[in-house]
Amino acid sequence: MSSDRSIVYVVDDDSRIREALLALLSSVGYDVMTLSSAAEYLAFQRPDVSACLVLDLDLPGMNGLELQKQLADAGGPPIVFLTGHGDIPATVKAMKAGATEFLSKPFEQEDLLRAIDSAIRIDGEIRLKNTELNAIKKRYASLTPREREVLPFVVSGLLNKQTAWELGTSEITIRIHRGQIMKKMEAQSLADLVRKAAKLGIP
Repeated sequence: MSSDRSIVYVVDDDSRIREALLALLSSVGYDVMTLSSAAEYLAFQRPDVSACLVLDLDLPGMNGLELQKQLADAGGPPIVFLTGHGDIPATVKAMKAGATEFLSKPFEQEDLLRAIDSAIRIDGEIRLKNTELNAIKKRYASLTPREREVLPFVVSGLLNKQTAWELGTSEITIRIHRGQIMKKMEAQSLADLVRKAAKLGIP
């Protein structure tokens, strides 16, 4: 299995469905891993690449909706549901819980491929945002306690002398802290620093 291509996980207890989807998805360039139950999926060591989960609603043991709920807590990949017994309540519940698509068997290949392409794209965007956020968190962790105290005043637009008055220190000290904050946060401008602080939830 390639480590740099997107992976589609197919979880379905019907071996014929698994084989058909393996052939289809492999033919369009996806790495595919087929599994017959939620337990097998949870036990599988998944590589750190963009992914999509094509999930049967009716599974032995833990069903598709139950697996979806568990994965939501752990940040699992986007889900495309497949079912031969789908009904409106199940569809609504799955979509409200974040499923990207809900297709009934038999399904059109084009519909499935379109749904998977969309899910992979969504996962890639989420992963990119998470990578950026983790990098910002790492930079924030490099700030001293005093620099973290100064940061909210800087991003709120206060002048150095105003921040100095609020914190009971000198303007030159605040100027030094501000320079260190910009450097450590790798901020290209005040607007860039404000954007990064907002991602950290700093008002």
